[in-house]
Formats: sequence, C-alpha cells, structure tokens
Amino acid sequence: MARPTQIYNRLIYKLHDQALESAASRYLSGRMLDIGCGSKPYADMMRPFVAEHIGVDHIDSLHDIQNIDLVGTAYDIPVEAEHFDCAICTSVLEHLEEPEQALRECLRVLKVGGVAIYTIPFIWHVHEEPRDFYRFSKYGIEYLFNKVGFELAELKALSGFWGTFGQLLVYNIYRFNRGPLRWFRLIDVAALIIQAVALQLDHWDRAEKWTCMYIAVARKK
Repeated sequence: MARPTQIYNRLIYKLHDQALESAASRYLSGRMLDIGCGSKPYADMMRPFVAEHIGVDHIDSLHDIQNIDLVGTAYDIPVEAEHFDCAICTSVLEHLEEPEQALRECLRVLKVGGVAIYTIPFIWHVHEEPRDFYRFSKYGIEYLFNKVGFELAELKALSGFWGTFGQLLVYNIYRFNRGPLRWFRLIDVAALIIQAVALQLDHWDRAEKWTCMYIAVARKK
C-alpha cells in the first residue's frame, strides 16, 4: 500500500513506491530500521515483509514524529552494532550534511549480510530548505556505497526524461496555485493530464540519464 498522495505528486510516488515495494518484497525480512522515518509513511507497505519496523528520527524533524521509536540521527543510531536485519532510507540522504558518515552508521547497525534500500534524488528541485544539500548521480552513489563497505546489489533509475520533466513541470505549475487562482480546478486537471502523458512517454522513451531518482539496494558484506 502506497502513502497518500496529492494531485500534483502522483507520478513521482507511483514510480517511487512501486520500485520500493518491489525491492522490499525481494530483499527485506526480520527486524527493519527506517532511517529518517518521519511519520512512517511506508508502515503498511512494509508490514507483509518484516517482523519489526523500528523508526529513527531526530526530535526536530519537519515531519510528524508520533511514530518515532528511536530518537537519534542518521549519524548516531542508539543501538548496538549488528542489531538490524535490514533498513530503508527514503529520500533522506540529500538532506544530510555528511552522507558518507550516515552510510557508515547504517553499515554498523546492520548484521552481516543485511540489506539496506535507499531512494536518492538526482534531478529534483530544492525542497525542505535549508536542509537540502546534495544530488547524486549513479556514479556518485556507486562510489559512496563502495567506499564505506557496502556491496550494491541493485541500482536503478526510477524515471527517464519524460517522467522527470512531467513531474517537475507540474510542481512548477503549482507555484501559481495561490491567491485568486488557489484551488482553480483547471490546474488540477492539467496536472493529472501532464502526469499521465509523461508516464506513457517514459515507457516509450526511457532516457535514464535524466532520471529524477535512483533506488539502491546495498548489502553489508
């Protein structure tokens, strides 16, 4: 089950959540850590695959923190080493000043052979500023994960040019959804049409070097 979406972001969540659920069904089991969990939007999705879903986040998170199980950071997770069988970290790495340090901490708390699934943006607008620091190419992802000691089992682009362009075009249109135009229904209709067309074009012409985001599946050696 995917998280609830708004009209303007259905395309990105469709692409993201389908890829995440597919990877989760094939790789995740046992006790799972959710790094930067916020409100745990993927709790329902993960329930069939894992025995425990433990979320860690900092107390000043911009998201609802009622579902946090461990108060900590991606750099300092308050558990002993090799405590978790698997982990997820969805669209968090770009918000961390020291992504390498965060990957090392995830590696520390995973058991040997444990798997972590990360979703990581590449071509995407600035968001949740000022805490938005990085974008990652596939080569940057490979370099960072290999450097800290992870073995990449999968690294996939979630969209091509059209998916990225269509979704960012809709986000841009919604900049004008204010003042006398706020909730103007034609904006919603246009957003749905653009996203639907972009999804079909993405199937036809998938130029992955224009992807909005990657999904990485990394294993602790």
